[in-house]
Amino acid sequence: MDEAYGQEVERADAALQRDDFETAFWHLERAHVLAQRMTGRHTFIHWRMLVAGLRRGDLREVVGQVPRIVASIMFSRLWVPRGNSGRSRVSAFKRMPVPEDLRHLVP
Repeated sequence: MDEAYGQEVERADAALQRDDFETAFWHLERAHVLAQRMTGRHTFIHWRMLVAGLRRGDLREVVGQVPRIVASIMFSRLWVPRGNSGRSRVSAFKRMPVPEDLRHLVP
């Protein structure tokens, strides 16, 4: 799981360097699914989504990430909706399908 998470973060960062926001968010969403139960990593992914939203000029994403950052600190170990992408356009309470290639890594 550590390797998959690291790869998703690296790919997201590379996409952000190219201003390829769609690809960056795709990899951040995958990293989010992997990191939901780990407070530090979970919070880091929401922070990266906030940064990506700022760079993209996406006010909805930025505003939506602020409460998610706080919630990730408070609730990561207690309860998270399995498979949730972490994006502001999706309810923070919605369970979502885990990508097939990540299912064996997500409890």
